[in-house]
Amino acid sequence: MKLRKVVFVFVIALFAIAALYTPGWSEEGFTDSGDHIYDLLLARPAAFLGGIGGTAVFIIALPFTVASGSAKDSFNIFVAKPFWYAFVRKFPDEKSE
Repeated sequence: MKLRKVVFVFVIALFAIAALYTPGWSEEGFTDSGDHIYDLLLARPAAFLGGIGGTAVFIIALPFTVASGSAKDSFNIFVAKPFWYAFVRKFPDEKSE
C-alpha cells in the first residue's frame, strides 16, 4: 500500500514537471545534454502515460463526442497528440528553422 502511494506521488510530480517545463523548452531552441536526459527519462514516459490516460478518457467520453460530432477532435487531443509526443517527435527536440 505504501509503494502505491509513492508511485502515485511520483507520477503526479512527473506530470507537473512535464506540464510546466516542456512547452517553454521547445520554443527556446537550445540544446543541452540535461534537456536530452529530461526528454528521454521524464517527458516521453509522461507523454506515454498521458496517452494511456487519454485513451481511457476518450473511451469514456466517446458516447458524448459521437453525438456532438467531435469524436475525431477528441481522439486527436486525448490519444494521438500524447503518443505522437512520446514516439514520433524528433530527438533531440530542436527548434525548427
